[in-house]
Amino acid sequence: MKTGNFIHNPKMRSFLLKFFGQKNFFWKLITPLLKLQKNMKTDCIFCKIVRGEISSKKVYENEKVVAFHDINPQAPVHILVVPKKHIEKITDLEDSEEDKEILYDIIKTCKIIANQMKIAERGFRIVVNTNPEGGQTVYHLHFHIIGGRQMRWPPG
Repeated sequence: MKTGNFIHNPKMRSFLLKFFGQKNFFWKLITPLLKLQKNMKTDCIFCKIVRGEISSKKVYENEKVVAFHDINPQAPVHILVVPKKHIEKITDLEDSEEDKEILYDIIKTCKIIANQMKIAERGFRIVVNTNPEGGQTVYHLHFHIIGGRQMRWPPG
């Protein structure tokens, strides 16, 4: 396992690696705590939105997903589709019926929202950021629906 692998905040990981380096005693001490924190869902902002503890501008909800406006929109239409089940990232999806149904429901919701927001015919983009280099900042799987303007290539 790579040193600092459980620290998802790139700035914090960089700081800790610079400060402590590869010293095994520190990483042996902190890794179990980070694993425990990683599995906690009580502080996940999207879990709080799902539970209604934080308000959002919801555009769609069913028994498996919730969709709401992004607080930092990158286009005239920028909606997040979030599974109600806490899944950290797309690579954590399992080959289970439950996760297959969730993924299907997310894609179906993207189609519903694209029609609802009137961007389906003109075009839109679906984005899933994964891990730090992929630009993931919230470790709860979410799909960005981005539209209402001309998209450029390459992205990023």
